[in-house]
Amino acid sequence: MKETDVSLLYHAIRNMNAEKKILTILKELIAPGESKEVNFDVANLHTSTPVNVPVIIERSKKPGPTVLFTAGIHGDEVNGVEIVRQLIAKGINRPKCGTIICMPVINIFGFINLKREFPDGRDLNRVFPGSSNGSLASRVAYKLIKDIVPHVDYIMDFHTGGSGRFNAPQIRIIHGERKLKQLAKVFGAPFVLYSKNLNKSFRNTCAKKGVPLLLFEGGKSFHIDDLVTNSGVNGAKRVLNHLGMLNSKFKVSNPKKKCVFISESKWKRAKYSGMFKAVAKIGSKVEKDDIIGNITDPYGKFNFFVRADNSGYIINVNEAPIVYQGDALFHVTTKLSR
Repeated sequence: MKETDVSLLYHAIRNMNAEKKILTILKELIAPGESKEVNFDVANLHTSTPVNVPVIIERSKKPGPTVLFTAGIHGDEVNGVEIVRQLIAKGINRPKCGTIICMPVINIFGFINLKREFPDGRDLNRVFPGSSNGSLASRVAYKLIKDIVPHVDYIMDFHTGGSGRFNAPQIRIIHGERKLKQLAKVFGAPFVLYSKNLNKSFRNTCAKKGVPLLLFEGGKSFHIDDLVTNSGVNGAKRVLNHLGMLNSKFKVSNPKKKCVFISESKWKRAKYSGMFKAVAKIGSKVEKDDIIGNITDPYGKFNFFVRADNSGYIINVNEAPIVYQGDALFHVTTKLSR
């Protein structure tokens, strides 16, 4: 082979390798070391106004994993949006190696109206993997699974409690997945709850595709809580540091307490309707028969003490001032795991 032929072959191989390093997302090319914001465009508003759903992509020149941060699958869960916003605003999403993709608000339609569902009334987290010709929510799910997820190695999805129920910061994973358990320990949330993947959820679809996903729950809808936000941001930093992706200028703090792994839990429900006030604090450990709240009537004639049915940790508290018989008041652990 002639020297010129060898040179041409060498450059051809080098160019092929360079092309492989270029990331193509939503028809945009992102080279190593490049930052880019692309538009996750699905549909316009009913006024024909275009809706931009930004996807923020940061790539290091050094190769490494690709991590996706998502929030706002439910439009009223603003605390999750705040966590991803802080990752971007503080520059935590600029990796030392690999690629970080941030989608702070997936359900932009619900976020605009501060509603959990899409305008079509569907819960985005119950229509995955979606369809290209289905409902609006189904089309968004399909686009996320088709155009974003195939490019990533890990996902952290941030959620909050709904209907005035405040979740203690927690990671939810399925039982028996060693990689997820290790990542959950690294994340360092106060609680790790073993829970099944719900059918047609984002987590379940990613599991079927072999993409590890940590689901974070913390706080409640329509509310931003600093402790929950800090837990989410610090957990994300720990995972990025574990993957060798966190920029050295950021410090990583150890969790204040060892993670409590929960295999079983149950709801304590209201026996009476009335005005409700919780006494036990979120995340606290209670003993059986401890008074954890009380229900009263508006006239001062009735006062019922809510007692714990068993010893355990309180991982969710209903913060609604008015409750009805059968309403969920406290989510209490019943069985812990290692």
